[in-house]
Amino acid sequence: MTQFTGAWPALVTPFTERNQVNTAVLRRLVDYLISKGSGGLYVCGSTGEGIYMSVVERKEVLETVLEQVNRRIPVIAHVGAVAVGDAALLAEHAQSAGADGVASIIPPLYHNTAAIYAYYASLAAAAPDLPLFTYIFGGPTDAVALMRALQGISTLAGAKYTGPNLFEFRQIIDLGAGHWTLFSGMDEQCAFAAMFGASGNIGSSLNFHPGVYREIHRAVHSGEHGRAVELQLQANQSITAMMAVGYLPALKAVMGWLGFECGQPRLPNLALAEEQLEPLRTALDAVGFFALAEL
Repeated sequence: MTQFTGAWPALVTPFTERNQVNTAVLRRLVDYLISKGSGGLYVCGSTGEGIYMSVVERKEVLETVLEQVNRRIPVIAHVGAVAVGDAALLAEHAQSAGADGVASIIPPLYHNTAAIYAYYASLAAAAPDLPLFTYIFGGPTDAVALMRALQGISTLAGAKYTGPNLFEFRQIIDLGAGHWTLFSGMDEQCAFAAMFGASGNIGSSLNFHPGVYREIHRAVHSGEHGRAVELQLQANQSITAMMAVGYLPALKAVMGWLGFECGQPRLPNLALAEEQLEPLRTALDAVGFFALAEL
């Protein structure tokens, strides 16, 4: 079973002023993130606004990323969709395009374990040669019980777990018996998830602070836990400032300040008001945001 490691940006999708995929900026961003030591890229997830894009757009993004990456680092395609037919079509495309894995959220209204199993089994059938990852965050689902039930899918390779329950997180690691890749998805707890045995992490703040999370993993693996926590707390100050005004709209603005104009977020997210931009930049300056971005 393929296992992945390291710090993976949940890649933001740049849009033009006409709200089309900005492939030129996307290519530059890919090169930038690779130069910062990213372990891989996670494409068209929540941060990438994949669920708010058409199937055609999502294919365009993945093909652009894969071409620009040119096998330098692995790429996992998030293919989740409410319509299982769309998700299966995207999974099939990911395999034919040369992705290294596929992943999916549990779609809304899938509350029955049998239905969730059937959904993931459909993705596995559409991309039988690729490792399959669940994307677990919140909700009423018992994550450990669900992963145990999904073990009947032969290509199941692990999960992206976005939640604060590190006890549950570790249970899933143990359930995989060392054969799964368990990505932590809660940026604010990356250091602690790494100490608990995470294979790596996937997160939105790795678009603007990729070096921070690269260094967190290095520090944990070197036994420098104090340094890992120090970096984590510094990164969390930036996240806190952005969450105060709306995280995804702030992310789009921040990427522009770093030289990657990403346009406006797609509904249901709304762009920041003009009067919010200067206070946000001031708040980020105060916590050393731009210095961390240089790591």
